[in-house]
Amino acid sequence: MRLVVARCSVDYAGRLSSHLPLGTRLLVLKADGSVLVHADTLSYKPLNWMSPPCVTTLVEPDDDLRETGVVEVWKVAQTKTADILVISIHEILHDSSHELGLDPGLQKDGVEADLQKLLSEQIELLGDGHRLVRREYMTAIGPVDILATDAGGNSVAVEIKRRGDIDGVEQLTRYLELMNRDPLLQPVRGVFAAQEIKPQARTLAEDRGIRCLLLDYDAMRGLDDSHQRLF
Repeated sequence: MRLVVARCSVDYAGRLSSHLPLGTRLLVLKADGSVLVHADTLSYKPLNWMSPPCVTTLVEPDDDLRETGVVEVWKVAQTKTADILVISIHEILHDSSHELGLDPGLQKDGVEADLQKLLSEQIELLGDGHRLVRREYMTAIGPVDILATDAGGNSVAVEIKRRGDIDGVEQLTRYLELMNRDPLLQPVRGVFAAQEIKPQARTLAEDRGIRCLLLDYDAMRGLDDSHQRLF
């Protein structure tokens, strides 16, 4: 990755045209060919960019450009379209290259598999007397995240989401319809468990007799210390 801090102007020509007047900016040239133009604002979002596949060519400025103070010109051309990003450099304040190597990729924490594992280990969060039967209980249309029994020995099907919306309620409803046809399981109650449940999803679930359960991921993995909270 090459990082260049430069006083520059930037012009984009293609499906849309844009112009950035002369200013000091961070230019990022990545190994995949992409070029991003950043300012010291707007958080992570670049002012302009060119996505790969693209090719960057260093062009000598003509006399007219040199008279305006341009010392070099970068032309970044998209190889699949006619889009061109032109960066006119007036002064380079910093120029460095860094070999980052192969990135292992983002590993998300708190995904549904993590929530399922924690809830199966803390099945009492469903209520006193609940017992785990198994995780990933298979039905004809897919696996239910958790099958448990309540204090009375009745079956409980739990669908787990990070963010609970109407689609998740519909999914659990289909599971319940199938499971309640099985004489070995019926009656089967449903629990819709998520870190966040949208109001429309909660309304639909409660209308169908499905209980909603909010999951506190930090508390479940022992990171929420109540002694450190103000309230």
